[in-house]
Amino acid sequence: MLILGLESSCDETAAAVVAGDRRVLSHKLAGQEADHAPFGGVVPEIAARAHGEQLPGLVRGALAEAGVTLADVDAVAATAGPGLIGGVMVGLVTAKALALSAGKPLITVNHLEGHAYSPRLVEPGLAFPYLLLLVSGGHCQLLEVRGVGRFRRLATTIDDAVGEAFDKTAKILGLGFPGGPAVERAAATGDPFAVPLPRPLLGTQEPHFSFAGLKSAVLRARDAGTHSVPDIAASFQQAAVECLVDRTERALARAVDVTALVVAGGVAANRRVRSALEAVATARAVPFVAPPGWLCTDNAAMIAWAGVERLREGLTDSLDAPARARWPLDPDAEPARGAGVKA
Repeated sequence: MLILGLESSCDETAAAVVAGDRRVLSHKLAGQEADHAPFGGVVPEIAARAHGEQLPGLVRGALAEAGVTLADVDAVAATAGPGLIGGVMVGLVTAKALALSAGKPLITVNHLEGHAYSPRLVEPGLAFPYLLLLVSGGHCQLLEVRGVGRFRRLATTIDDAVGEAFDKTAKILGLGFPGGPAVERAAATGDPFAVPLPRPLLGTQEPHFSFAGLKSAVLRARDAGTHSVPDIAASFQQAAVECLVDRTERALARAVDVTALVVAGGVAANRRVRSALEAVATARAVPFVAPPGWLCTDNAAMIAWAGVERLREGLTDSLDAPARARWPLDPDAEPARGAGVKA
């Protein structure tokens, strides 16, 4: 089985060819850091335009590197949401055109589903069900991954995602873009207990996350002028990690017969986050699984692998499948406190 995967949900444009035996035959990726750096964050219109310019060449390159043609692949998979809708549409329309022209099945992939299955691409022994902490710039969730297309959400953020908090902290401290790696670098030389920052919802019975107050506290600490940037960065990172650990421990106590604790998404590349979660898994006597760093950030290999998982279940889509800015993995989950509320 060969799947061509496309990813364009935010500011990474990517194409990959992945085989059913877990070989990544090719992976082409174009970043947009230079385009968005002057703004300190991703500008949706700029991102969509860049996807349109870069994706055709990346597809050609991915097929050539894999040594195959479009006629050789078994299906075309693409992110259909959630994400910045302009970029999602670019990737999905491209996938539809390729599938139609070659007479191949189309597979629409939930971007979060791509992250959720990504550890199975590199860990053949990882079996369903497992507990997933999904941490990225747009999402912070704890889910039971019970099978292909089967998710039970245990917790989500009631305001901001942890990755967004990392990015905003980097912007507040003038550390540059992308923010997550910049905060981690600055924190390496700081004192994680120098600045008394809050730990929102720590120790509460509520299962969800909250990071808006932590961002605000970082801004106040910067404006106070009494702490160094490395100390603020390290203290923020420590507070965020403690929140993730506390919520994950609570979810492990509620999860049913999980085979492993898995972390995925862009923030999973953070070494401090990974080591803290590994300690949680060790204390609970469950295996800990985290994909390599390149597979944590947005990429097309995970989308192609999700295509493999779905095609094996006979799950394909029609050419009128929509692009979605929002697309929950567990649509039956009870809304979190404050969900949908506008101040």
